Amino acid sequence: MKYCKDPSLSFNLDEIWKEAYYEGRFHLLSGILYHRTKHTCVMTLTDRTLINTILHECHDIVVSGHLLTDRALERAKTCSFWPNWRNNVAEYCQTCDRRQKENRAASKKFGVMIQIQEPKSPLEIVHMDWLTASPPGGDRSFNECLLIADRYSETPIALLFHKDDTAMATAIMIWNRVISHTSSFQNIISDTDSKFTTALWKNLLNSLPPSNRCFIRKNDTNFRRNYQNILCLWPRIQKL
Repeated sequence: MKYCKDPSLSFNLDEIWKEAYYEGRFHLLSGILYHRTKHTCVMTLTDRTLINTILHECHDIVVSGHLLTDRALERAKTCSFWPNWRNNVAEYCQTCDRRQKENRAASKKFGVMIQIQEPKSPLEIVHMDWLTASPPGGDRSFNECLLIADRYSETPIALLFHKDDTAMATAIMIWNRVISHTSSFQNIISDTDSKFTTALWKNLLNSLPPSNRCFIRKNDTNFRRNYQNILCLWPRIQKL
């Protein structure tokens, strides 16, 4: 490895390169100029096309997931070096369209973490999570999946939906496919917006037939199950 430190060369360098040059940061190996620090040794870039490629790879691709500025800087410094690379990475992240749409200053504050009481019976607490960005499949071209997992038995239930389905459509599907065969949930843990969860609880109650809210027929299993569902749903609705 050859140290690239020639006194006569310093007169032809821009000020932005001189500091790293005088510190002996540059090394030439097999025709490639490397920039060395205490923990890294990466290629030096001058071509703007390659720099834009590095910025894209460190921030925009799927595995990067539009990282925040500090995390994008950590990834970029292990790939390559160019003058003002820190400012370029920070500016690239701040001008990202997706990051601007997800403005943290205008978004809701995170809620306080609450300890979850472990359930003592099935379907007392369920976890709901949407699996999105899926290719259309099936006869009706479903493109989203709602995964419901019982915390007590760890039993998963998958329901297929369309991306534009409303909370009412979701409630009807949950009622027909889950609650009508088992019992109602007492608590739902989900990362969806609270407006959706509120609408879901209300629509679950509205999904009950009117006759089921008024009386119970003796020795009728379906009516008794619906009555139990009302007893579970009504306290939850009153708290909304």
